[in-house]
Amino acid sequence: MESSQLSLLRRVHIQNFSAASELEPHWGYADRVVPCTNDKGSCEYLDLVYGAHDRGMIYTGIFWLTIFGILLVWGLSRRVFPAREREDDLISQLTTQSGEPPQRQGQSFLSRTWRALCSTARRHLLPNSVRSLFGHTTRLQVVILATLISYLCIWSFVGITYKKWITPIKNQPPNVVNTRVSLGPWADRVGVLAYALTPLSVLFASRESLLSMLTGVPYTSFMFLHRWTGYIIVMQSLLHTLGWVLVEAWLYQPQPTVWNGYASQTYAIWGFVALGLLVLLWICSFQWVVKNVTGYEFFRKAHYVLAMVYIGALIGHWQQLQCFLVPGIVLWFIDRMARFVRMGMLHYGYLRETGSWGFAAAKADVKLWRDSKFGDVVRLDFDHLQSPWNIGQHFFLCFTEGSIWQSHPFTPLSLPVNDEFGRVRHSYIFRAKSGETKKIAAVIAEKLSTEPSAASPSTSVILQGPYGENTVEGLTSNINVLCVAGGTGITYVLPVLLRLVREGVNPNRKVELVWAVKRRQDAEWVDPELKELRELGAAHGLQIRIFVTADNDSDVPLALKEHEKKLVGDEKVRGADDSEDDVDSVPASGHAGIGGQRPDIKVVVNEFVGSVAQGPTRVFGSGPPAMIGELRAAVAQRNDGGRVWKGDEQFDVRLVCDDRLEW
Repeated sequence: MESSQLSLLRRVHIQNFSAASELEPHWGYADRVVPCTNDKGSCEYLDLVYGAHDRGMIYTGIFWLTIFGILLVWGLSRRVFPAREREDDLISQLTTQSGEPPQRQGQSFLSRTWRALCSTARRHLLPNSVRSLFGHTTRLQVVILATLISYLCIWSFVGITYKKWITPIKNQPPNVVNTRVSLGPWADRVGVLAYALTPLSVLFASRESLLSMLTGVPYTSFMFLHRWTGYIIVMQSLLHTLGWVLVEAWLYQPQPTVWNGYASQTYAIWGFVALGLLVLLWICSFQWVVKNVTGYEFFRKAHYVLAMVYIGALIGHWQQLQCFLVPGIVLWFIDRMARFVRMGMLHYGYLRETGSWGFAAAKADVKLWRDSKFGDVVRLDFDHLQSPWNIGQHFFLCFTEGSIWQSHPFTPLSLPVNDEFGRVRHSYIFRAKSGETKKIAAVIAEKLSTEPSAASPSTSVILQGPYGENTVEGLTSNINVLCVAGGTGITYVLPVLLRLVREGVNPNRKVELVWAVKRRQDAEWVDPELKELRELGAAHGLQIRIFVTADNDSDVPLALKEHEKKLVGDEKVRGADDSEDDVDSVPASGHAGIGGQRPDIKVVVNEFVGSVAQGPTRVFGSGPPAMIGELRAAVAQRNDGGRVWKGDEQFDVRLVCDDRLEW
């Protein structure tokens, strides 16, 4: 195999290396012969090639310095201006313990300005944007993507002289000439930027995210940018390849001699291999392909393998630019190792059963609700010795009775509080539709059928995490809370409500839960938690509304109707045949209601925000992608920066939602 340096020399074959008096090094490119002994046009072209490349390397440095600068400012701002001030929490606790409601504090000019700007930004940037193209993505994410693309476009074109030269060819007739244009240097520039984007794409995809540590933004919010950064790299690679194919197969003469010589070089072959792998990565990432051909688990594992082989092919194509590729590989391995370390920290310890130290999975008690129409629902409960996580964070669960090579993200519905032995209660709910979750539901069903006398079967679980953001950060007692959930999305909002009802009472705060479920018996999933909300929520004015979207009263067994009576107390039970107006006319505070039909998210948000007595509002949401999209639109509409600037906090409405959505 020919050496990399020889390949580079052939790439710049118009230089006369045998007559070279000196070789001038250029970072990321072949050495240049100085002085140039070719014809004037070729020498000017070489000036362009090397000058454009050198400036391109500087531009990639500026690109990464810009990213580092943004992260530095963002990280420092989070420390200097934290979202939650400790003295505010202390004041809130003291005033609550004294039996007096917290007093509203006057807002400073800076605080009012910041809140007004945030409200204005939410109004315009929170809704979904072009669902058919970007998926369930906010306008803010699309604006960030557009900014990135615009920035890359600038660096793709600046610093290049656009000119044309016709140069003679040695030992060829006068009519056989080379046409030299700026297409080659431009193609090189685009290729260099594609290399420079590779570690950024890896950063966007990392679960143990350095970006999340610096910005506080959960890693899931970067997946959209990871996907579209990959698309940008695909486009850059195609343009880079097309540019040099046109140069070598059309502009340079004689043909096909030049093209055959070019295509047989090792670096060119590796370039074609890398492009093929990249296109395969791109095709395999299509939603239709993942759902109908590969499945998510195969896609995920194949994605890792193809990505690593692709990076290796890039090094084979242009080794001088591996300064961008090696960091990508290192970041990927750091991410993988950090996952194993964190998993070990959760499960490695002293085992009382054996009297030794070792690794042990958690034993979870399970409950199963059979549902042949929509998929069985499983609840897991277990105690684990660990530090509490933040409300809103999730864990990746691996079921040892299924596949140890798969793990799935689930949000605990339990409040993260240590007991007297240092253990924290974990409770999870998931619907078993297909794949690993369906397999686990089948295993549990088999246990129930073979051991009907057992109080509750169990299964072994391995945890990774926690991941995600602290959703109650900055949730002071003057903020009104609306929780909207669909199906098993109740796990995301329940810890918020459980924390609120265990705190001191603020009579001026409005708190409400709206939960949409398929069937009436679905409320049994979280019966202990609903019982606690009923008992403690009355003092807080907690209002609960449960909407049944796919059930008929005639199908409800008598035992379940008794459960409904217990749930709503003395209030009327609203069946699926009741009108939407009846459903929305909710009973007095502290009670719950069960209603039919799907909730109108816009009406729910408007009525809640319109009825608050004072203070801003925070909406917590989790459910199907369509529900989250409606929540974003409804919350955006309720924001008004101008009114917030004038001191009307009612129009300061923030949405905190589970953004682990399908694309």
